[in-house]
Amino acid sequence: MFLVGSLVVLCGLLAQSTAQLAGLPLPLGQGLPLPLGQGLPLPLGQGLPLAVSPALPSNPTDLAGNFANALSGGLLSGGLLGILENIPLLDVIKSGGGSSNGLVGGLLGKLTSSVPLLNNILDIKITDPRLLELGLVQSPDGHRLYATIPLSLKLQVNMPVLGSFLQLAVKLNITAEIVAVKDNQGRIHLVLGDCTHSPGSLQITLLNGVTPVQSSLDSLTGILTKVLPELIQSKVCPLINGILSGLDVTLVHNVAELLIHGIQFVIKV
Repeated sequence: MFLVGSLVVLCGLLAQSTAQLAGLPLPLGQGLPLPLGQGLPLPLGQGLPLAVSPALPSNPTDLAGNFANALSGGLLSGGLLGILENIPLLDVIKSGGGSSNGLVGGLLGKLTSSVPLLNNILDIKITDPRLLELGLVQSPDGHRLYATIPLSLKLQVNMPVLGSFLQLAVKLNITAEIVAVKDNQGRIHLVLGDCTHSPGSLQITLLNGVTPVQSSLDSLTGILTKVLPELIQSKVCPLINGILSGLDVTLVHNVAELLIHGIQFVIKV
C-alpha cells in the first residue's frame, strides 16, 4: 500500500514538472531535433540573398528596338535627308575637296583627259535620299554596339551631249560603334566610337539612260566610288554623336548599364 501511494505521488510530481517546463521558452538554437526528412522548406523566394547583378529587361528585344528607333528618329529629325540632298556633289568632285585630300581632283583630271565624255557632265544631283531600317549588332564581349545605318539615294547626272539624264541608284551602309562610359562624377553616357562606311556596301546601278560607251559609265562610277562613301560618312557621323547626347535618360541608362557589364541584350536573328 505504501508503494502504491509513493508511485502516485511520484507521477504527480513528474506531471507538474512537465507542465512547468512546457511553459518555459527554449534557449535559442536548442530546440528538439526533428526526425530526418521532417524539416520544413523555406517559403518560396525567402532563401539566402544572392549577389545582385544587372538583370535583363523582361523583353530585351524592346530595349534594342527602342534604341534603334531613337537613333533613326534622331537622324530624321536632325535633317539627314535634307543634308544629303543638298550636297554639291559635282563641286566636290571637281575641286577635289571634302575628305579626299585632293585625290578626287587628280583622279578626275586623269579620267577627263582619257574619256572626253566626262567633260560634258554639267551636274550631278542627289535626289530621293532615304533612311532604311537600322540594324543593331552587339560585340561578342557585350561591351559595344554596332549600328548599321543603311542609306539609299538616286543620282541625276546631267549630260546634255546625250540629250538626256542618267539616273543612278546608290546604296551605302554607315556603321557606327557605340560604347558606354562613366565620367568623373560617375554619370553614364553613350558615346560614338569608330564611325565609317561598311566595306563593300556601296552599290551603284544604272536605272535609266543611255551611254554610248560603257567605259564612260565605268569611269563615272569609279569616281563616285572614291568620293561618295567618305562624303556621306562625313555628314552622318557628326549627327549620330549629337543624337546620343540627346537621347532619353532612362533609355541611355538601361542600355549603358548592360553594355558596361557586358550583358547581351541584342537578339541575334
